[in-house]
Amino acid sequence: MCGGISAALGLGGAATPATTAAYHCGRLLSYTLLGAAAGTLAATPDVAGWTLALRYLAALLLIAMGLYIGNWWFGLQWLERGGAFLWRPLQRLAAPLLPLRRPREALALGLCWGVMPCGLIYSALALAATRQSTLDGAATMLSFGAGTLPAMLLVSVGATRLQALLRSRGMRRAIALLLIAGGLWSLATTASHSEHLLHAKASQHHH
Repeated sequence: MCGGISAALGLGGAATPATTAAYHCGRLLSYTLLGAAAGTLAATPDVAGWTLALRYLAALLLIAMGLYIGNWWFGLQWLERGGAFLWRPLQRLAAPLLPLRRPREALALGLCWGVMPCGLIYSALALAATRQSTLDGAATMLSFGAGTLPAMLLVSVGATRLQALLRSRGMRRAIALLLIAGGLWSLATTASHSEHLLHAKASQHHH
């Protein structure tokens, strides 16, 4: 989805290297700031008790992300519809920036990117929140953004053959299965941690 929008925004052959770099820097910065905010919020005393719930949510969203990428289930679209309410005001702010001509315009557009209606971004944010740390949350989202760079850069430079490889059914399914496996592993480890906490509380109660 992001690749298609990037192409529509004129990040193909007409964009200069400086504009392309500024856009992606803004995009990664928007992810990092959102991750820092999510990690900070989850670290507050009132929210810290929901850590296990956040871990379960992040694991389920990771599985949903895999199913989404594999074109097997599109449940994440309801998150995207909700996020559209946040994106609409920013669309009005972003409109004067197009078409992108200068690096500062590209940077500003990239900064808006983090709140676009995208279930993949929201899934990564849930994972960042489980870190319960400003720095760790920021690092999680920065890693997520860095992971999207290869595909997004290919769109920017118009590498048609490599884009086709990344969009091929086999590649999408391989990535999807890895995400689903990661989500299942996260569910299993969280369930094990929950059981350990319950045993520890029961032991303290008996003593």
